This record gives sequence, C-alpha cells and structure tokens, in this order.
Amino acid sequence: MSSWLWPTTADVGMRVFGHGLAHLFEDAAYGMMSYLMSEQGLLSAQSVIRTSGEWNVRPQHGGKGVEALYLAWLDEILYRAEVRQEWLVECQVRVTDGAEGWEVNAQVSWVDAQKIEREVEIKAVTTHRLVVCQVEAGQTVQSEWNDVPAFEGPGWYADVVFDI
Repeated sequence: MSSWLWPTTADVGMRVFGHGLAHLFEDAAYGMMSYLMSEQGLLSAQSVIRTSGEWNVRPQHGGKGVEALYLAWLDEILYRAEVRQEWLVECQVRVTDGAEGWEVNAQVSWVDAQKIEREVEIKAVTTHRLVVCQVEAGQTVQSEWNDVPAFEGPGWYADVVFDI
C-alpha cells in the first residue's frame, strides 16, 4: 500500500502514490479503509466471508475530469460501507477515459461492514486540497509533511482531505 495520512486543522488528509492510475485508485481505496478500521477490524476483515462483484463508478457531480472520478470512487466506497454494509477488502481497478468521460470499473471483494470494528468515521470526502496528477519520469513530488515521503516519477499521486 502506498498511502500516507497528513494532518489538517480539524480533518485528515491522505496522499497516495501509484505507478499507474489504476494502482493509484486501488491504493486510495486501501488507504481510506485502513484509516477507518481499528486493529481488531483489520483482523476481522481477514476472517469474514467475502462476497465478490463489480462496481462501476462515474463522476456524478461537479466535473468530468480525473479529479472528479477520484472523488466519486472514494465516495462510492464510503457509501457502500456506510449504507449498503459492503466493506471493501480487495479490488482490481481499471480506469478509462472514454466517449462518455472517466470511469472506474472494479472487480471487488467485500465483507459485511457490521462485522468490522471501526476507529474513526469519515463524514465526507472533500474537494479541499484535492490533487490528482501524473508525474513524469525523473520528476519528484516533494512532501510538506514529515511522515509523507517524496515520490519520483513516473507515476501518479493524489491528495485528498477527509471530513471527520
């Protein structure tokens, strides 16, 4: 997993690196879910019966770019955990930019969210400080946070803030 949390005033931010756009979206999903779980929740997620399926996500509000898709993906994961009780534990993502815009097609495995002990609650995925950017070969993305390493391209990185 390639995600790191960074502090904000009353919320928490997350930076994610990926060698490809699909890996960026996968690691963002894993990073957000691991932030929500307690230590016991992590153990529970490994021993609960899994269900598999396909989730397809397109931006619904405010924009059609890759940033809007990133937000929609994280919103979908949060919605499914909170409302449909589908706690994502594994995913394989394909990101496409077709005639109808950006879309995520994901093969996912989830467990019953009621069986996962949580440590925190995310109220919303925000657009505050939202960045999704491709990093060229040889280019370095520096970090302003001590706990978040620098990243050298090629690849992608994203920053997002969660309202907690």
